[in-house]
Amino acid sequence: MSALEQLKKVTTIVADTGDFEAINLFKPTHATTNPTLILNAAIMERYQYLVNDAVNYGKTKGGSMTNQVEEAMDYLCVLFGAEILKIIPGRVSTEIDARLSFDTSRSVEKALKLVSLYKAFGIRRDRILLKLASTWEGIRAAEILEKEYYIHCNLTLLFSLVQAVACAEAGVTLISPFVGRILDWHVENTSIKTFQPQNDPGVISVTKIYHYFKKYDYKTSIMAASFRNTGEIKALAGCDLLTISPALLSELKADRNDVQIHLSVSNAKQQNIRKMCIYENKFRWLMNEDIMASDKLAEGIRKFTMDTVKLENLLRSLF
Repeated sequence: MSALEQLKKVTTIVADTGDFEAINLFKPTHATTNPTLILNAAIMERYQYLVNDAVNYGKTKGGSMTNQVEEAMDYLCVLFGAEILKIIPGRVSTEIDARLSFDTSRSVEKALKLVSLYKAFGIRRDRILLKLASTWEGIRAAEILEKEYYIHCNLTLLFSLVQAVACAEAGVTLISPFVGRILDWHVENTSIKTFQPQNDPGVISVTKIYHYFKKYDYKTSIMAASFRNTGEIKALAGCDLLTISPALLSELKADRNDVQIHLSVSNAKQQNIRKMCIYENKFRWLMNEDIMASDKLAEGIRKFTMDTVKLENLLRSLF
């Protein structure tokens, strides 16, 4: 049995890609997208029909060029999500514009718009996760969407326990802690350049979050993301969900070594962990004190914004 097959027995596998062919190959339960993944897929020749459909949709909305491009962008993200949902049995995650990461009301407005576009394709909201950055404002937007509109949310760009706890207390459906980006920061900013899987700082971070959530019976699911190698993935066997790139899925499919379960509810219940109470001032202070988390959150928002702008420019060139 391959490592991938073993992981599927203890963890829900999610494809981290916008490439339908890769999703079809690895048969994940769920899939997740972001501006970078959509951009990478949109420049592939085989997906030009979707890009053209989005441009034509934008043109029908009229108004300024800026408005038409924005309409095309939203439609393109939903087009990719709708196509992915034809392949997978579960949910697809669709990203809210990273430029709205510090604007609660506009994030809610954008989420409702995307859900309405999915509805036009006949897709129920229970098959969609709306992705928002794990800023204080993003978490508040998710809380509103979950409690008032019954829209499920995936809180992304998450690098710390305080972000995770704030999300869980807000009642969000799922969080995506970024394992590999945490590792990247430590490699770049400390004297240690290589880590064994169990000592990987990203693995340690997700393990702490898992223990905390299971210890205190939070319903929020944990989907570890942004992996740099299969060692990180296997070190988190037992996590609720793992979202994995096609390249690493291929490695796991070819790997015949035994996979050990490292995360379990029973073990988490035995952990000695103090319960936290997170309010806005405390959240902002603890994020300020966590250099890695604040650095990577800001960097992630900037990078997603850059790829969003690139995708907008690609669409604009076709009008």
